[in-house]
Amino acid sequence: MMSTTAKMKVEIWSDVMCPFCYIGKRKFEAAMSKFSDAAGIELEWKSFQLDPTIESGHGKDLYQYLSERKGIPYEQAVQMNNQVASMAADAGITFNPASAVVANSFDAHRLIHLAKKNNLGDEAEERLFRSYFTESRDFGDHETLTQLGKEIGLDETTVKETLASGAFTKDVNADINEAQALGIRGVPFFVFDRKYAVSGAQASETFLEVLDKSFGEWRKANPAAALDIIEGQVCTPDGECN
Repeated sequence: MMSTTAKMKVEIWSDVMCPFCYIGKRKFEAAMSKFSDAAGIELEWKSFQLDPTIESGHGKDLYQYLSERKGIPYEQAVQMNNQVASMAADAGITFNPASAVVANSFDAHRLIHLAKKNNLGDEAEERLFRSYFTESRDFGDHETLTQLGKEIGLDETTVKETLASGAFTKDVNADINEAQALGIRGVPFFVFDRKYAVSGAQASETFLEVLDKSFGEWRKANPAAALDIIEGQVCTPDGECN
């Protein structure tokens, strides 16, 4: 008989320097707040790198970086990010693109994997998103990552040793390779029970529809455990014994 603690998995491929990943997180959270079976969902964050070639400490601001990478005028990069900042504001997120520190996100993903090992994956994602988009902190810097890890409840020494050792490198690469195998070309990318997927920061109503559909099918295939109970005299939390 199946355990009553079984949950349906939702996997989210994301990069912590992706504004739509942060916005998508908020929209998904809004859907989960309306989903009656939210307790039956297991959330797992997966690593993805939009640009693995970035060198941390290059000194370029976000506008210059995007201008060069996309081959567009600097002013156009400013306009694009102002539009994204407006979308973020609508989702309750403060995005300060002018002061954002562009860095390689690989070590941040290693920190996330350490957090996942300690059941703090969602907390790590949220803290890293806020540190980059709102606080303009440098997640390419190990001291910064150590402080962020400490803030979410990770052991400071463990974080330092993890970052210095290259631990979880294989895990990050495994997520990236898995994304390629699934045909994921952009993030955020939400996978529900490996049956349905939602690409992008969709409306919360879209997420709710997919949650209802996928969970309904999952629950049908994985019914909650039923117990045959032989009744007897018991005491209840309200103080009654009979």
